[in-house]
This record gives sequence, structure tokens and C-alpha cells, in this order.
Amino acid sequence: MEEILKAIEEKDCKKVATLLYHRVDGLGDEELKEVLEKTEKLALECNDFELYKLTVYYFHELLGVDKLSEFEKMAEESDTFEVKFELADLYYLIGELEKSLEMYRALLEEETEKGNRENIAKIYYAMALIHEELQEYEKALELMEKAEQTYKELGKEDEALRVAIHRAYVTFESGETYEAKAMLAGFLPRVLDRDDLLVEIHLSFEEIFEEDENYDAALQECLYALIRAKGTDYEDVAFTSLSDVLWQLFLEDEFETVYLHMDMFARALPELADFFEAVKALALYKDGKVEAEEVKKAIEKVKDPRLLDLLEVLGEAEL
Repeated sequence: MEEILKAIEEKDCKKVATLLYHRVDGLGDEELKEVLEKTEKLALECNDFELYKLTVYYFHELLGVDKLSEFEKMAEESDTFEVKFELADLYYLIGELEKSLEMYRALLEEETEKGNRENIAKIYYAMALIHEELQEYEKALELMEKAEQTYKELGKEDEALRVAIHRAYVTFESGETYEAKAMLAGFLPRVLDRDDLLVEIHLSFEEIFEEDENYDAALQECLYALIRAKGTDYEDVAFTSLSDVLWQLFLEDEFETVYLHMDMFARALPELADFFEAVKALALYKDGKVEAEEVKKAIEKVKDPRLLDLLEVLGEAEL
């Protein structure tokens, strides 16, 4: 909490947003309330509407405090693209998908009249994410292609590539698994110096292999993603993906798959070795290979409360 408060005091909005995203689950209600109130003031002072959106979202989702009407009033009064775009995204985050689409359509019309092509590309992509959420994959792919093409025409290759990688994932969601694999493979040589994009590609492959119940390959992709994500904003995302795969394996009683792979993770990520050893011990116990005392000893070495919570969840997994 102290690190977040320091970032707020320094008025480092980007750092505040990053810390909130990664640390919000570890704050108690009173701590969270204090942090969000201070963050809200900072966001308004700096006109950082993305940070303000994040604050309103956490108030809504974690504390049950509704500040949506305040955001809506601000958007109506300021009437700028930035405010309205973030409000539309907030609607998406809280599940008001049709309301979000309606606002994006109005924004698209406004920005088309103004000829603001970069804003148009942002709107295309944002709308595509909603159609993806609605499982309207054909429409999502159509909008992603428009966003990608617009970014290319503007010379914004990084943005175009990021959209293209997600388009490959949506291609998989639409049922075109082998085409999606081919698309993702084609991007790999282009992003070898980009850890963030490599993480996205490896996690997309992980989802594909998990869907095929090829858990050996899925775990391998999780490992690649974790290594590339180390020390970046994507670290939590990569770890969450691994946690989901482990949860699925425990649910399906695939204990051998778990304990055979944990040494691989422990050696690649020695700072988390105690956690992976505990997961291994837990899987061995579930498979009848070791006694409960061995699991207890392994878990006692793990100090991070979040990792202990995950071990507890895995231990309770059952069909």
C-alpha cells in the first residue's frame, strides 16, 4: 500500500495504474477505499481519464460504490473523445455491452466526420472486443481487420501487430485452429525482441493446446510466457494462465502431468522454486505417492500469502 501512496504523492499516474492493477487484491476494504479516493483526486487533477475509469471500476466492483453517474456527467459536460472513449470502455468492463457498443457507434460517427483515423482504429478494436465477448466472432474479425489496416496506413506498425496477434486468437475462437496456429507462428520471427508481444503469442498457443487437452504443450507455453513476462506488466497475466491450467489438471485428476512438469518451472524460475515444489508435493499426494506430512513440509516453505491461497485452492479441487 505504501508504494501506491508514494506513487500517488509523486503524481505518477502510469505507475499508480500499474500498481493498482497488480496490488488491488491484496488491500483490505479500508485500505482500498483510502487508495481509491486519493487516486480519484489525482486522476481528475491530471485529467487522466484512463486512470479515472480504473478507479470508478474498482469502486464499483470491489466496494459496491457507484460512481458511474459522475463519470457520465463528466463525459456529457466535457464532450471530448478521451472521456467518452473511457466511459464506453467502462461500460464494457462492468458488463453493459450493448450500452458500450451504442456509445462506440456514436463516437465512430463523430470521429469519422472529423477524419481522426487513429481514433477510428481505436474504436474499431474496442468494438471488436465486445463482439468477441458476445461470441460474434465474424463481426469481431471484420472490425479487427479494419483496425489493423487503419493502423498500417497510419504507419503505426506496433499497434497493427498487436491487433493482428489478437485477431489470430479470435480466429482460434471461431473454430479455425490450424489457421490461428499458422498466423501466430508467422508473427514469432517479427517479435523476438518484444517480450510483451511474445507473452501474448505464447498465451494464445497455451489456450489452443489446452482446448485440445494437450497439457504438456500448454504447460510448455506457460513456461515460455512466464520467462518472457518476468519483470514486466504481463507477469501476473502469465502466472494467472499457469494457475488456470494447474486448476484444470487438478480437477481432471491429471496429477502425474503436474508433478512431472514442476521441476521444469522450478529450475527456470528459481525465485518461485518453493511454490513449484509445493505444487509437485500436492500432486504427488493426490496421486497417492507421498504422505500428507511431506506436503505440509513443502507448503511451510512458501511465504507469499497469494501463493499459499492458490495452493489451498488446488488442494481443494475436485470434480
